[in-house]
Amino acid sequence: MTYDALLLLSFGGPERPADVRPFLENVTRGRGVPPERLDEVVEHYLHFGGVSPINRLNRDIITAVEAEFASAGTDLPVYFGNRNWHPMVEDTVARMRDDGVRSALVFPTSAWGGYSGCRQYHEDVARARAAVDGAPELTKVRQYYDHPLLVAAVAEAIVAARQQLPEAQRADARLVFTAHSVPVAADASAGPPSGGGRLYSRQVAEAARLSAAAAGVDEYDVVWQSRSGPPQVPWLEPDICDHLDAVAASGATAVIVCPVGFVSDHLEVIWDLDTEARDRSAELGLGFVRAGTPGTDRRFARLIAELVAEQTEGAPARRLGVEPLYGVGTNGALCAIDCCAPPRRPGRPPR
Repeated sequence: MTYDALLLLSFGGPERPADVRPFLENVTRGRGVPPERLDEVVEHYLHFGGVSPINRLNRDIITAVEAEFASAGTDLPVYFGNRNWHPMVEDTVARMRDDGVRSALVFPTSAWGGYSGCRQYHEDVARARAAVDGAPELTKVRQYYDHPLLVAAVAEAIVAARQQLPEAQRADARLVFTAHSVPVAADASAGPPSGGGRLYSRQVAEAARLSAAAAGVDEYDVVWQSRSGPPQVPWLEPDICDHLDAVAASGATAVIVCPVGFVSDHLEVIWDLDTEARDRSAELGLGFVRAGTPGTDRRFARLIAELVAEQTEGAPARRLGVEPLYGVGTNGALCAIDCCAPPRRPGRPPR
């Protein structure tokens, strides 16, 4: 199939203080989140000047991809759309139509399966196309959690993080991988009904295994962060801040935290890890260092170019893991009927 463009599709984030509350209202619409909880999360954003870095980081990724395309002779303009804040994906798809785009690939800033990691991006595409008369055909690229370029970038970030610790703490520093927690019930239903469930958590575990091996680390932990649901609803555990107590009790003198579940340093990384987890480590007397995310690594732009080549040139899919890959569909089609059904999500917004 011939494609005219690439759409980078992401979550979105505020870029000034006045954006913060409207953005959070978009994120939590229909979830029954009380106003006082929103007030609390607004303060997290205001701690960083009311600006999430996610839009800037996504624009940086687009610039790198454009350079990668130029060097490879790939003639595809790159567009940018978000689920929850400007540029909204509906507006971007309308602009693509007006620019004459008839068929485009969609790259989501999530490497994973599951509802939030994959199916919701299909829903974003379907919603945007339904809102725009004459919208282009849109095809989401596959999940890429185990792509060799992603694993290499994550592993190199781990090695670089270890070097930031005092030399006396490097040998016994505990490597801890984190990813965004989801409700246990949502994880259990992740993937096609015949796939056995837990697609998301299995992929996270696989990415951690591959990245640790590439970094030369034999022992590590996989934990979760950024829980946003009510306490009576079970979510994937342990939480990173709770787990730090166990790390300290084990006799380790430092921790290397690797946010393997995140492409970029958006607010849930710089608040939940760089602020809360770092503060908890200081209370426990643990040295703390956080590995960088791969979005700023030039290899990430190359990864996107390779995913595009799979669709445009029939290039082979490069991967290192053994867990299934899903998510490629046309015009918002899902990979299977009832694949990764959306969870019921009452409670608090993400932080």
